[in-house]
Amino acid sequence: MTARTSRIAATSPPRRDRRAGVSSLRPVLATILARLGLGVLTLLIVTAIVFGAVELLPGDVATEVLGQSATPETLAVLRAELDLDDPAIIRYGRWLGGALTGDFGVSLANRRPIADLISTRTVNTFFLAGYAAAIAVPLAVGLGMIAALYRNSTFDRLISGSTLAAISFPEYFVGYILILVFSVHLGWFPSLADVAGGDGLGQRLHATFLPALTLTLIVMAHMLRMTRAAIVNLLALPYIEMAHLKGMRRWRVIAVHALPNAMAPIINVVALNLAYLIVGVVLVEVVFVYPGLGQLLVDSVAKRDFPVVQAACLIFAATYILLNLAADIMSTVSNPRLLHPR
Repeated sequence: MTARTSRIAATSPPRRDRRAGVSSLRPVLATILARLGLGVLTLLIVTAIVFGAVELLPGDVATEVLGQSATPETLAVLRAELDLDDPAIIRYGRWLGGALTGDFGVSLANRRPIADLISTRTVNTFFLAGYAAAIAVPLAVGLGMIAALYRNSTFDRLISGSTLAAISFPEYFVGYILILVFSVHLGWFPSLADVAGGDGLGQRLHATFLPALTLTLIVMAHMLRMTRAAIVNLLALPYIEMAHLKGMRRWRVIAVHALPNAMAPIINVVALNLAYLIVGVVLVEVVFVYPGLGQLLVDSVAKRDFPVVQAACLIFAATYILLNLAADIMSTVSNPRLLHPR
């Protein structure tokens, strides 16, 4: 009887463990679904705000295309051809209905399909953001670990001061300084990030180095300081002190014991800064005349090309929302304690 009871007890707990695991994941799944629903609502609000902002601008695409010398008759004919005489809410509803089916329509300025306009530009923007992230993330995490290891030293003060200085300047100022130093005086890199479809990877990396470096200097400060702060907070815990007392090297203590427990805030700030790389690339693209989605957005606003502006803003907003959601999910997965329903 005792052996049978022990066999039953040995086979029953896994069922309870599986149920406990499923129940612990339910709050996470509910949070993800809630964030997705909130993200869809945010996208709708963003498109409405952008449409209203474009409508408030003086003039329209007809006046931008025909110029100041256009007669009222020619303006009326072009507005009728472009359906600009329809009420604003009807034009917005027409665009929204097409966007829900994946059809962004045609550009009002040049009558080209918007999908053709934004496809190459979107690839260029994501390439520039990925290039900057490939430089910024390892550099920020590595320097943050070194600054935490040698905190309150000259190196730590130098890193903290330089990152604060870089984050205090706007993107366009940093970009112009880099152009002045590396393009005008040294002549190492081109001042205009001109890329074409037939360029090789090496040519593209060389042409886009200055805009990527600009973005790196802007976003690296947040990630570096968060990495340093997270590791410094863990270094005062008892198990870290015990590792030091056992004679472990300081680098091994940080890399093996401190860094894994600090991954949740580090992953969160990295994902948020990656979202900023996608959205904040607009000014950098304008400074370096880079043929990306941000440059297309600025040109379309100048031309009052409402459908192109809406499509570009929708891509930026969707990317930002998805990366924020990814930050929440990765932070939760990297810290199993957050999986507990309490």
